[in-house]
Amino acid sequence: MLSYRHAFHAGNHADILKHLVLTLCLQHMNAKDKSWLLLDTHAGAGLYAIDSDEARKTGEYIDGIARLWNRVDLPAPMKPYMDALQACNRGLKLRRYPGSPWLAGHFAREIDTLRFCELHSTDFALLRREFKDGGRRVMVEQADGFEAMKATLPPPSRRGLVLIDPSYEIKSDYPRVVAALEDGLKRFATGTYLVWLPFLPSIESRGLPEKLKKLPVDWLYASLNVCGPATKGHGMNGSAMFIVNPPWTLKNALEHCLPWLARVLALADTAGWELVESSAIPQ
Repeated sequence: MLSYRHAFHAGNHADILKHLVLTLCLQHMNAKDKSWLLLDTHAGAGLYAIDSDEARKTGEYIDGIARLWNRVDLPAPMKPYMDALQACNRGLKLRRYPGSPWLAGHFAREIDTLRFCELHSTDFALLRREFKDGGRRVMVEQADGFEAMKATLPPPSRRGLVLIDPSYEIKSDYPRVVAALEDGLKRFATGTYLVWLPFLPSIESRGLPEKLKKLPVDWLYASLNVCGPATKGHGMNGSAMFIVNPPWTLKNALEHCLPWLARVLALADTAGWELVESSAIPQ
């Protein structure tokens, strides 16, 4: 099933958490001169017009990135993420929201490699057009991102990030995330893996975080919810990022950002955040 299109949800609270974590990790990778690879398993269109009919239909960006756009009290670790958004919009009115491919391209250096996978034909065409001048360092494929992990890992430089963020619109996405992560770690044990998790009413959604936390690896779990959980239907009240082999700088940065985001993006008094790490991470 390939009905999901992220254009309807671009710039919402889940995007903010996901892309903040991605930005912080990319900055950490750039601290060394050695090259890195980023593999985005479910890349989407790469860039979204939030004044489009799709974005306006749901209006999710209004209670998301629009709440942050003109804030002057941003926590310091959020500045590179917001600076990237300013660059995407050329410092003018908020009209565009960058997806993870655009952000990766923004922070990548000439020595780094980007590989984007997207199955949806419309979004793949848009993504390929966005990176038509990317040169040899950018690969855009209409491919199954889970399968691409097998062919891509480990990268020659042995430095890399893998972003795993399916839509979860089909139940098989949940076990495939776990299986892909387990297989990826066998191939590339030292890589950093960023797994996005939606907070939905389904049994599969509620059970996935605990399954991931049982993996015998160093991990960091960061969640942000803007209201209480839905008891029925398909509403997403929040999301989380599960980071395997997190940069040592990430926890401290998120400790500054998550309380502020929970307050600014709250839709109810039940908004909140959580930051938990595996006991295997050195203190």
